[in-house]
Amino acid sequence: MAREQGRRKAKDQTEVSCCIKYLLFSFNVFFWLVGLGLLAIGVWAWYEKQMFKNIGQLTTFFVDPGLIFIIVGAVIFIIGFAGSVGALRENTCLLMFFIACLVVILLAQVTIAVLLFVYKDFVEQKVVTALKSYIGRYRDDDDLQNLIDWVQDTWLHCCAVTSPDDWDINVYFNCTSSPSREQCGVPFSCCIRDSAAIINLQCGYDVRLPERRSSWAEYIYVDGCIDAFNKWVNANMIPVAATAVGVAVIEIIGVCFAHQLRQDIFAQKAKWRRRR
Repeated sequence: MAREQGRRKAKDQTEVSCCIKYLLFSFNVFFWLVGLGLLAIGVWAWYEKQMFKNIGQLTTFFVDPGLIFIIVGAVIFIIGFAGSVGALRENTCLLMFFIACLVVILLAQVTIAVLLFVYKDFVEQKVVTALKSYIGRYRDDDDLQNLIDWVQDTWLHCCAVTSPDDWDINVYFNCTSSPSREQCGVPFSCCIRDSAAIINLQCGYDVRLPERRSSWAEYIYVDGCIDAFNKWVNANMIPVAATAVGVAVIEIIGVCFAHQLRQDIFAQKAKWRRRR
């Protein structure tokens, strides 16, 4: 009889799965730290640019990479914090918040994927318009400038959004009204680089002059970044799809683990109430 009671007591004490609890905790601590890192980078970038002193410039926020880091980092930090503390402290409210956030994010991802498939041309048009506004602000934001240079020179090997002529949008590269030496040129990141380690920052000067258009392909990338991105996606379809599916699977596993942990907690609380 005493042995049977001991077995029941041991079973009751292990009602909440330690495996699920600490897996969920470890999973969320990682993302908590990632979110904290992204948030710190975004705040540091804004501090360096003194954006906190110009908080009223709301119209410029949507193009600011620092703000993107702040928003993404804050969201990941909050969700990771709720999941890790909710699992460790067996707090059903925090776990429910964690589940709701993951479900909303998962539904948003599915919705975006469907909209991209159904309204591809419309979405592409809006993306082109937004990216061209980034081109216009190229010299106004150091972070945005570095991001555009990285995309053009390192990642996609492209120039502007649809063609190098998009740089006419920027006042510094405009062919008719620019007082700058960069008039009718492109940034150095549009240039086809040789094997030399030294970067020629003036390689894009005057490249869009009428007499030099026939030799564009010898000096600069002629594909816009939209076309280059589409080519990159087509060439890397399997890794891109695997990454998207992997992210969705991780989110679904997180939801399932959190839900199961909540059910275990409720079951354990019900047993405690019955004992009383």
